[in-house]
Amino acid sequence: MKIISWNVRGLNDCEKRLRIRNMIRGWGANIICLQETKMELITRREISSLWGCQHLDWLYLGSIGASGGVLVMWDRRMVEKIDETVGRFFVSCKFKNVVDHFVWAFTSVYGPNFDCD
Repeated sequence: MKIISWNVRGLNDCEKRLRIRNMIRGWGANIICLQETKMELITRREISSLWGCQHLDWLYLGSIGASGGVLVMWDRRMVEKIDETVGRFFVSCKFKNVVDHFVWAFTSVYGPNFDCD
C-alpha cells in the first residue's frame, strides 16, 4: 500500500492541478491526501483533473474561505471504504484492503494552531 500526503497550497489553478496530476501518475500511490486545498467545494471534475483513475473515490473537508481544506482520494481496487467522518479540522476513513481484508483507519488533520481551536 502506497500512501502520499502533501500540502499543495491550493488547487484552484488548472495548470497546478495538471502538474499535480503528472506527479500522482509518477508516484503510483493507492491513497492520496492533499492538504490545504483552499477549495470550499470539490466535484468530480476537479477529482478527474487530479487523478484520472476510473476506480476512484474521495472524501473531503472544504476550506473556510481561502484557507484549509483536506482531500483524500483512493483506488477502490485496493481499498474499500467502510466508514467515514469529516470533522471541523480532519477527514478520517476506515478502510478494508481488497486483497487481505485487513481493516485500518486513515486520518488527515489540518487546522489552525490556536489553543482555543
